[in-house]
Amino acid sequence: MPLNQQNQVDLLKDILSNHQLDCCGSVSELEQLERLVQSLKAGSNLNPNVLEQIHNYSQNGIQSNNLDQHIESHQEQLSQWVSDVDQFS
Repeated sequence: MPLNQQNQVDLLKDILSNHQLDCCGSVSELEQLERLVQSLKAGSNLNPNVLEQIHNYSQNGIQSNNLDQHIESHQEQLSQWVSDVDQFS
């Protein structure tokens, strides 16, 4: 069953919130973020700059040698992104 736009926004927010709260995550979560961002770029009213920042965060995290450190170093951005995405959910 495909996710509708609201489901995608909710999932995006959930993953970002988990990274912010837990200071850890997985490559598969980052890959999911990338897929969500690509889908939302095509048909949502989320700020395209925020989506691009999340996309870059995902790509850099996937390539990172220390994923937890990558997530920890983005705590401020994660908090802001959760707030930005929350405005649309």
